[in-house]
Amino acid sequence: MSEDRHSVAESVDLIKDPELKARREAENGVRQFNAAVQIIRSHIPNHDGSFKLRQSTLLKLHKESLDGIHPLTGTYRNSRVFIEKSNHLPPQSVEVPDHVAEMCDYVNSNWVDKNAVHLASYVLWRTNWIHPFADGNGRTARVVSYVVLNIKLNSLLPGTPTIPDLIAADKRPYYLALEKADQEWRFEKVDLSAMETLLERLLAEQLLSATKEAGL
Repeated sequence: MSEDRHSVAESVDLIKDPELKARREAENGVRQFNAAVQIIRSHIPNHDGSFKLRQSTLLKLHKESLDGIHPLTGTYRNSRVFIEKSNHLPPQSVEVPDHVAEMCDYVNSNWVDKNAVHLASYVLWRTNWIHPFADGNGRTARVVSYVVLNIKLNSLLPGTPTIPDLIAADKRPYYLALEKADQEWRFEKVDLSAMETLLERLLAEQLLSATKEAGL
């Protein structure tokens, strides 16, 4: 497996110039994260466990990520998509809404019984497995997973860089964890051990950075 994986779909980008596209992606990344923070803040404290992961959450955060860049921003893909440098073939486009609904149901039905790292790991893996969008799947998966993690922990986690940024800075362990979960799912087994180990390490790294920033 090489350093990076990319979605290959039939749709085309709205911005052709690589420099302009990179600039817009950076701007959208800030907007997407700010939107995620707003969602987190609106659901904490969450002592009664009333938070529900909805398809609208994924669509909203995806729209922030690809607004002005891709014609299908904020909507599910309408064609087959492939992932370069991966053995996984995502489901057909007509199956995407049902798979996303099932993912949300898993999180919501296990909200009380499962811990934060498990639920965040599940969202991170399953969103990538579904690959619901023509582009922007990875960045949306990472930010939605982070939303779930924060709300389940009942806190806006301190420290920078955040877990999504730490993953983006070194994607190889992340890709390996995705491939491990994909392999187990071929036997209809949910095994997120590799992803959970990764998120636990990155969570500790983010929180440690907060103590350093505070001079503790």
